[in-house]
Amino acid sequence: MDILLVNPPSPGIYNWIGLKLPPLGLAYLASTLEQENHRVKIIDLQVEPKKELQENIKNYDLIGITCETNKAPQALKVAELAKKEGCLVVLGGYHATFCDEELLNTGLVDYIVRGEGEYIFPQLVKALENNQSPHSVSGISFQEEGKVVRTPSVPPPHNLDEIPFPKRELLPLSKYWMTQVEGEPLVNMITSRGCPFGCSFCASSQFSGKKWRARSPENVIEELRQVYFDLGYRAVAFVDDNFTLSPARAESICDKIEQEKMKIKWWCFSRADTIVKHEPLVEKMAKAGLRMVYLGFESAEESILQDYGKNLTAEVSKKAVEILRKHGIKSWGSFILGNVRETRETVKKTVEFAKQINPDIVQFSILTPFPGTEIYEKYREEGRIIDRDWKAFDGAHSVLQLDFLNPQELSRLAIRAYLEFYKRWSYLPQAFSFIKKFLVINLPPISRRKEARYRKERLKNANSPIPSY
Repeated sequence: MDILLVNPPSPGIYNWIGLKLPPLGLAYLASTLEQENHRVKIIDLQVEPKKELQENIKNYDLIGITCETNKAPQALKVAELAKKEGCLVVLGGYHATFCDEELLNTGLVDYIVRGEGEYIFPQLVKALENNQSPHSVSGISFQEEGKVVRTPSVPPPHNLDEIPFPKRELLPLSKYWMTQVEGEPLVNMITSRGCPFGCSFCASSQFSGKKWRARSPENVIEELRQVYFDLGYRAVAFVDDNFTLSPARAESICDKIEQEKMKIKWWCFSRADTIVKHEPLVEKMAKAGLRMVYLGFESAEESILQDYGKNLTAEVSKKAVEILRKHGIKSWGSFILGNVRETRETVKKTVEFAKQINPDIVQFSILTPFPGTEIYEKYREEGRIIDRDWKAFDGAHSVLQLDFLNPQELSRLAIRAYLEFYKRWSYLPQAFSFIKKFLVINLPPISRRKEARYRKERLKNANSPIPSY
């Protein structure tokens, strides 16, 4: 079967600031589909023009679309175009998994693959080719006689070493050059799946399970050889939820990087408590090329941390940044503003805490109840979700009714948080571009025309004062 896989464009902040990474999920699907002798093409509308889709879509039997929450409206536009050409439409990804009924009810989607799709999607394609009943395929949703049918869920793949490497050669790799580590364009890799922690604002443990599944160090290095020697990359982002969950495994990967004499610069996600408990691991990762670690600190308010399910203290967070800096590794500290009990005082406390622990890069996101998360179910039942425009579910807009702050106040506080942190002279040179782009995006909800006009003016003069609405 001729299959076109599409990654819709993202309206979110990371797209605006240039953080565009190849869609690994589609590249993995392409690998498993090609093993079954299907002809596959990937179009990434993050970096490719829409005309590429319009010119190609009529040549394919089935269109597979990845559907994240803030991309959902764009995913449906792609689906609409596909239906006009008579194509079958299959959606997958986080949003499709948790909002299957809503998407199927649009009439633009034929099937939804729930959860990790490397094995489910090829089975669905095989059933369609052989005119078999979709009831024979586990892990999918579809409509039948006006009702949504969900076939039994299947556990995610256990042995990740058996999954073929993502088909990166089908991606326009030269168009992701803006995402770099110290001047080197980077490629993303994922070496493990699943998360045992279950933070209330994260859907990862619901999508991929709480059981952590890791690829062997040998399998990781084999893929790393491919991207290093065959594709020429010298920078890598390990995008696992927690690359260091097994310190022994992380150490083994570092040892093998050095044995292979690969001079790479890389960054990964970790936890502050892991960094503090395993300084020898940090030292080894630094020698193997680690340049930056992304850490979720979330808040300085203990009751809010408990709400989020974060078992973390201020002292541990501060110590983690100190250890990383000691070994020449930069830290990217993530904070979340907008808990339902958030006040101006707790926001100020978090900003002061961020300045105290002093990560090299700071991220102040606005709490977003993504479908599939614990807080989504809780706040939906409580009637706190006040905006169902999925484009606004990007971590930069307030969509919740808080007890003490309205959406406009929270948006302004998020902007001020960045200004307060980055106004220090030592941060201005490297942070100016990031701040400018964030200020263009993280605005209070106002009329679209006024917002567009303000964005245009803001780009002309980044030093203009923030208006009040």
